[in-house]
Amino acid sequence: MPKTIIANWKMSLSLKESVDLAKKLSRDLRSITGHAVVLCPSFPALLPVGQVLAGSKIALGAQDMFWETHGAYTGEVAAGMLQEVGCTHVIIGHSERRNIAGETDAMVRKKVAAAIAAGLTPILCVGEKFQERQEGLKDHVIAEQVRSALEGIAISSAAKLYIAYEPVWVIGSGQAVEPEEAQYTAEVIRQVAVDLFTEYNSASAIRVLYGGSVDAANITSFLRQPDVHGVLVGGASLKAETFSSMIQALV
Repeated sequence: MPKTIIANWKMSLSLKESVDLAKKLSRDLRSITGHAVVLCPSFPALLPVGQVLAGSKIALGAQDMFWETHGAYTGEVAAGMLQEVGCTHVIIGHSERRNIAGETDAMVRKKVAAAIAAGLTPILCVGEKFQERQEGLKDHVIAEQVRSALEGIAISSAAKLYIAYEPVWVIGSGQAVEPEEAQYTAEVIRQVAVDLFTEYNSASAIRVLYGGSVDAANITSFLRQPDVHGVLVGGASLKAETFSSMIQALV
């Protein structure tokens, strides 16, 4: 089954570094078929990186967006603006947005709805904190995050989004969960989504990703899991050789 590999460059690269990396990846991955690759650079790099990727098989994504289409919202970026620079995907609800910027479940829901309405593919991030995990609340926390983000979303939109499981406590730690746990959590996420989209006739259309210390050594183990349809990669996507080797290992 085709897999999706999404690179989240966060605030790690300068404009020049972003463009140079996009050029290398566009060249290295030009022969890749059967898998989807999405690069998510910082806002200032979206336009030049999008120009590099034009005509390639690599898609462009943003790391965040706002739910309104225009207006007096200082510092915010609308879905339509992202589309104007070539974006087809957008990350929503990343734990760093939730924990550092104070993004709430209600805000995440508005962003998901706005992204779908505009024709962007949302990459909805969910995941538990270490304390929640220790207290045995992991499944409950994730289920509530999924439910809150997708409640009220049209049934026809079920196949137009990704849900990425990123346990907050492993991000940037170099320590990933076991692939079997990623598979189990994907099943939990899928069941919640299926319960919400009760009239939707294919649970397999709900695409679940795993994120959190994914690297060249473990990517194939995660993508062997039947309900893990792809990965969200952070630090390991910042070097062309490393990221290219991860994708080429899937061919």
